[in-house]
Amino acid sequence: MAMGMAEVVPGVSGGTIAFITGIYETLIDTIRSVTRLPFRVIQTEGLGAFWQKLNGTWLITLIGGMVLGIVVGVLGISYLLEHYPPVIWSFFFGLIVSSCIYMLRKIEAFSPAVIALLVMGSIAAYCITILTPAAANPNYLFTFLAGAVAICALILPGISGSFILLLLGMYTYVMSAVKDLLTEQDTSQLAMLFVFGLGCFTGLAVFSNILSWTFKNYKNATLAVLTGFMIGSLNRIWPWRNVQLWLNEETGKQVKILAPNADPELYKKLVEENVWPGNYGDDPYLLLSVIAFCIGLGAVLALANKESDSEAAPET
Repeated sequence: MAMGMAEVVPGVSGGTIAFITGIYETLIDTIRSVTRLPFRVIQTEGLGAFWQKLNGTWLITLIGGMVLGIVVGVLGISYLLEHYPPVIWSFFFGLIVSSCIYMLRKIEAFSPAVIALLVMGSIAAYCITILTPAAANPNYLFTFLAGAVAICALILPGISGSFILLLLGMYTYVMSAVKDLLTEQDTSQLAMLFVFGLGCFTGLAVFSNILSWTFKNYKNATLAVLTGFMIGSLNRIWPWRNVQLWLNEETGKQVKILAPNADPELYKKLVEENVWPGNYGDDPYLLLSVIAFCIGLGAVLALANKESDSEAAPET
């Protein structure tokens, strides 16, 4: 459910939540199994073995929770994000700060190489958050690559897949195609969406195999890079941000200042400037934000303590 709610919040990755809750490696291994499509197991070992190979029960439970979380997120978090943005962002900021500390403690040995990977992951994620969005490129090859890159970002902690699509200039293009297909039955969009979906599947297949292999063979180095991504992404979720550039989701045009009669629901925040609470354009909700930050910190500490207690419990 938490992963689903995170996907509703722009700039927060479901991969971050998977990382925090300790299911990240299981998620990557399960995606790896699904993308390999082990149908031959049905013929050789039966349907039960096939379901077990896919980790089917766990996957269905996760997907069900995510769907419910998306519904809760759309109904609840979206409202709070619209009316009390600093408070929600403060919660996620605290959540990820404490998660970074928690994950650093999971690294067993800090060699020079591991420290270098941690720094490089942080710099890479930070640079991604400050990039200027590109213009859309609707050719099929770029659409395929955009799908592959965006889906990889979706399972990386600290980086949002929708944000990557924005940077590539493909967010409005893809979302408009989906909308036209669903509302107007515009089948001319099927070819583009198929190519995009194929790119997503290919990206998942390749990237999940790479991550699964690196976790098994270079766990400390992998944890360092992923933790670095989370550290670098903190720039993107700073609670107090003034909008510098808007994106009209219908036309794809970018504007610096909304017209007085503009419908804010048609515009997406594209470029924002981090500011101190005193320079924030609206009510900074400073006290509520501090409380939300502390709740975010406490949530991960509670998870860490629960994990420590379960590891310390004697076997029976």
